[in-house]
Amino acid sequence: MARVVTITEGPIFPTIFRLAWPVLASMLLEFMMSIANYFWVGYLGTPEQDAVTTSMIVTWTIFATISIIIIGITALVSRAIGANQPEQAAYVSKQGLLLAIGSGLFFSILGIIFSSHLMSFMKASPQVAAFGASYLRIYFIGAAFFYVIDALGAIFRASGDTRSPMIPFVSATVLNIVLDPFLIFGWGPFPKLGVAGASTATVISLITALFIFLYLIKKGKLEFSLAGWYKTKPDFDAILKIIKIGMPISIQNITFVFIYWFIIQIVHHYGDAAGAAMGIGNRMEAMSYLVAFGISTATSTMVGQNLGAKRPERAEKCAMGALGLIVIETFIVSIVFITIPGVITSIFTSDPAVHKIAGDYVMILGLSQVFMGIEIVLEGAFSGAGNTIPPMVVSIPWSIARLPLAYFFCFVLDIGINGIWWTLTITSFFKAVILFFWFRKGNWKNKML
Repeated sequence: MARVVTITEGPIFPTIFRLAWPVLASMLLEFMMSIANYFWVGYLGTPEQDAVTTSMIVTWTIFATISIIIIGITALVSRAIGANQPEQAAYVSKQGLLLAIGSGLFFSILGIIFSSHLMSFMKASPQVAAFGASYLRIYFIGAAFFYVIDALGAIFRASGDTRSPMIPFVSATVLNIVLDPFLIFGWGPFPKLGVAGASTATVISLITALFIFLYLIKKGKLEFSLAGWYKTKPDFDAILKIIKIGMPISIQNITFVFIYWFIIQIVHHYGDAAGAAMGIGNRMEAMSYLVAFGISTATSTMVGQNLGAKRPERAEKCAMGALGLIVIETFIVSIVFITIPGVITSIFTSDPAVHKIAGDYVMILGLSQVFMGIEIVLEGAFSGAGNTIPPMVVSIPWSIARLPLAYFFCFVLDIGINGIWWTLTITSFFKAVILFFWFRKGNWKNKML
């Protein structure tokens, strides 16, 4: 079996990099997959691009529900590893996998049934709704696999092994990128599936990732054994404990996404070009988000293991070191966004209307990148401590505030579509500042699991 990686001793910054870079590399490749989907679909037309953007709100909802499992597993497994209790880590992991399978099947069936209704709810034009529904029906077939592979990734990372999950995630991403044009345009012997080709490539890739994960487990890449996990009987107390820890952050994420279900309706008030432009801006913002997520994952593991080892002061130093790194990265991205937004957006569209709206979006988002990074990393720190209430309390009110603020800016002040981008930037600022001062109070150090 692999040597378990504890992080309760030694220099902090090398440990952050060692844990974060494999996650970041995997996420950057996943970002390339998203870019590839959007890039190739762009050759089909603006409505097709808008369909992928609108569908993105639905896929965000899936990610938000998965966070219940991921956060609970991460907190409990990392704490068990830090306390040198591999048997407990294995037990929690098996229960988390059962929860992932059940949740994945439930949402897959639900999504397949209601795909067309979801697109109509978001006020997509009939053409965009038709494209989006075909994309989502296929995507939801793979949703069950996504729950399981994300749970497996969380188990590896919480144990301190962030490298092994790179193998399935990188393999899936490369396969998705390669398959995209063949399935979208019908190259060679493949059928021409259009927008649905992008989601078909994603499903094939997710299934491939699951098989690779199972192979890694069979080869003993975890210090603790997951042998016979599929025979494990549900322990509802353990499952509820995972849910209890993950639920606050998940509710926060679901609220965030739920507001976007209505924000996209305001976006569609300005036409298909606005929807396509929003997709470009979201994908550019991922440059900061993915780095922040990688560092946040490392922070969560470091905080959890150090608290398990009864070293709360080191846990705090790890979190503050991670915060310094993300501030530097997001500041650089901000400068790029503010200075050359038109150059960035021209890569993804030749439509003048889309180019103009997306350029404004990228420039305004440039002002919020540092604050977004702070928020995500601190969420990881709180999650690693199992203290997920503060991020929820801070995030939910400001996420809800986005809807009336966007309406006020767009229609009362008559700023137009840019009112939405300003809303996102302003609320990101307040969330980050409040969460920072709450973290500095230090109450999370005493959280018992």
